[in-house]
Amino acid sequence: MPKQHANALPTLWLLGKTGAGKSSIIQALTGNSRVQVGNGFAPCTSTAMAYDFPEENPVLRFLDTRGLGEAHYNANEDIALCQAQSHVLLVVLKADDPEQSAVLAALKSIRKANTITHVLLVHTAVHTVPAEARRRTVAHQQQAVAQVWGSALPAVEVDVDTEAHQYFQHEALVAALKELLPLVGLMLQQQENATQEEQQFANVRSEVLWYAAGTGASDLVPGVGLVSVPAMQGKMLHSLAKHYGVPWNARAFSELLGVLGSSFGVQYGVKLGARQLAKFIPVYGQTVGAATAAVVSFATTYGLGRAASYYFHRKSRGEAVHKEDIQALYQAAFEQGKKVAPRE
Repeated sequence: MPKQHANALPTLWLLGKTGAGKSSIIQALTGNSRVQVGNGFAPCTSTAMAYDFPEENPVLRFLDTRGLGEAHYNANEDIALCQAQSHVLLVVLKADDPEQSAVLAALKSIRKANTITHVLLVHTAVHTVPAEARRRTVAHQQQAVAQVWGSALPAVEVDVDTEAHQYFQHEALVAALKELLPLVGLMLQQQENATQEEQQFANVRSEVLWYAAGTGASDLVPGVGLVSVPAMQGKMLHSLAKHYGVPWNARAFSELLGVLGSSFGVQYGVKLGARQLAKFIPVYGQTVGAATAAVVSFATTYGLGRAASYYFHRKSRGEAVHKEDIQALYQAAFEQGKKVAPRE
């Protein structure tokens, strides 16, 4: 299965000094305790690294600018590369390290380029500093960043014990990221007290999101989506059926369409064709039309994947599939997909 192009992935760029806790943040967000800079990361430049998550069918990318504050390190190349690819910048500042001049210098350069608008300050290792000293250090760091950036930035204080798998303020970090990039929240959300069906969908959510992102990206190009979107959705359904151990054939496909609603197939085909025609309208088609098509294709694919997962779960257990339930799941997932779909 082909990988998405790196530039199509929603990207979080972690900027901070060596040892600031960037790898720990990625571990906390992904749940992968093996992630370390140099282990699982691929080089972008000689000193910048990238980590795609999940490693198979990735839907998120993390970039790490290494070496800030180290002697004989010029970060200009890394900054230029990362700011051109990133959607959210995480400025990682260790609470017990008042010397952040290298990070502030990099931020000044990034602010001057004016290519990144979504920025989050992440204060790490907050439990290594006494409470009163921590408040002073955090306030000082935030003030220094605000002076460079020109305005105060949202911030969260975290601490990570990777060996004990303890993550202080994990929920606050995910919530802050969700405000800046909604897809992150959907990808990283953890469902407590979920039903067995919801738990099973959580296991395949990243794959569904990967297909959704792929159809959205392909639907930016006039005419391409008419072929690529149904093809990728077909592959997704085949893959999901395999996950659930359910045979996938023309009969199963017809039954799925049937429970989704008699008008679903007709409406889908008509709307897909209309979106493709809209993209050929001069100016509008290359901007608004293409962007709208990409969002709708993302949402449709995510909704279809969510509904199909419910369908396959019920079929694998020999249980009846109720139209009202599957249609409600599709509609809710479709609306959620529209909210979180990446926008160029």
